[in-house]
Amino acid sequence: MRIGFVGLGMMGLPMLENLARAPGFEIRALDREEAPFRRLAGHPAWGRGLSRAADPAALADCDLVITMLPNSPITNAVIRGAPGQPGLAQVLRPGAVVIDMGSSNPADTIALAAELAERGIALVDAPVSGAVAKAETGDLSIMVGTDAAGLAPLRPLLSAMGKVLIPAGQTGAAHAMKALNNYVYAAGLLAASEALGIAQAMGLDLAVFADVLNAASGRNVATETKVKQFILPGSYAGGFALRLQAKDLATADALQALTGFAAPQLSLCAALWQEAAAALPPAADNTEIHRYIARRPQAGTTGN
Repeated sequence: MRIGFVGLGMMGLPMLENLARAPGFEIRALDREEAPFRRLAGHPAWGRGLSRAADPAALADCDLVITMLPNSPITNAVIRGAPGQPGLAQVLRPGAVVIDMGSSNPADTIALAAELAERGIALVDAPVSGAVAKAETGDLSIMVGTDAAGLAPLRPLLSAMGKVLIPAGQTGAAHAMKALNNYVYAAGLLAASEALGIAQAMGLDLAVFADVLNAASGRNVATETKVKQFILPGSYAGGFALRLQAKDLATADALQALTGFAAPQLSLCAALWQEAAAALPPAADNTEIHRYIARRPQAGTTGN
């Protein structure tokens, strides 16, 4: 199977490296940056089934193309192309499949799927969960916008990158579920950060408080995997960018308008993360929401 892989960022690069270790695939990787290819030059498959593509046109004869890009506008541009710059929609032949593994906007996914279907190209949304650590070990959870029958032919490919594959139903469902999942995670991390701030102001032992959270009903993935590991030591290196968390929350927030279902807590959470993303450096980790919360004006105070 000839595969194109577009997007070699923090998640895409280790995902590609795991995929290239699996047998039966000829892979062409596409990214504008040089750094990923310097790393790939040391991969056992480099030059023997794994090579670099210069542009989308070099993927024209691929059976399947994976995109792992930061957001919907970039994904849309790569797929739709621009004047003088053909995208995947123009270069792939009928019968090809595009798998969008980024965290895209579900409404955009549905629209793109319809556009590609007119050209005989299938689009499947398959966002991932697990951050960089699980991308490196191939232990990601992958939600797939298809049913069990549609997932079957994709399973060997996706299993090289993830251990848990969940058929989510119709096109766009996986992207919607990923955004909503990230909202629930972000709400838990935000609640833990605020609780830590209050506990610290009371002079409580934060390590003991973390133990209480994880032994009691406050337990969530943020308290289990972020508080003692990255927040209390002050390293703030959880492995997922705060700006991407804010982007995912904006995607989830937009589902209110799409569905007509009001979720005021989601709106509050999304607004606060956008505020933090605007105030913190672009490379800030998502765990730095704790640092940002601590620096905001507190109750009964003014100023910064």
